[in-house]
Amino acid sequence: MMSTEHSVTHATFVIERTYPASTVRVFNAFADPAIKARWFGNDEMPKMHHELDFRVGGREINRGGPPDGPTYTFEARYEDIVPQERIVTSYVMYLGDERISVSVATVELQSQASGTRLVYTEQGAFLDGYDNPAQREEGARELLDALGVELSRSAS
Repeated sequence: MMSTEHSVTHATFVIERTYPASTVRVFNAFADPAIKARWFGNDEMPKMHHELDFRVGGREINRGGPPDGPTYTFEARYEDIVPQERIVTSYVMYLGDERISVSVATVELQSQASGTRLVYTEQGAFLDGYDNPAQREEGARELLDALGVELSRSAS
């Protein structure tokens, strides 16, 4: 699956969500390996491997894919963590052995009367046409929706 054309598309997108949960609970959904493993992924791509070392300098790896398709790998490094306020990661996505993007993602949490306002900002370099900003933003929206379902589930 080697591309002979090399290209890069740069993009930034921002997604906002408000969850009816405290910043402690929302932050913990990112920090706790068991909780994060439940919401970070999707049904079409069952996880084959997930590990999380949630600390500055720590890594997260999530590898999976459809039963009859290629494997996607998310490899992140935690660059900055401020409990209940901010998480900054740099991460690389692979499709099989091909690097398809490199991004910096920031999660900001703000306490509100209605719960927690989450602002997700991603700055990405999408490589050689394997991925694009619209697909990545759609995937990020799906993950943040799954986080909302997890927070609802764990509240009951």
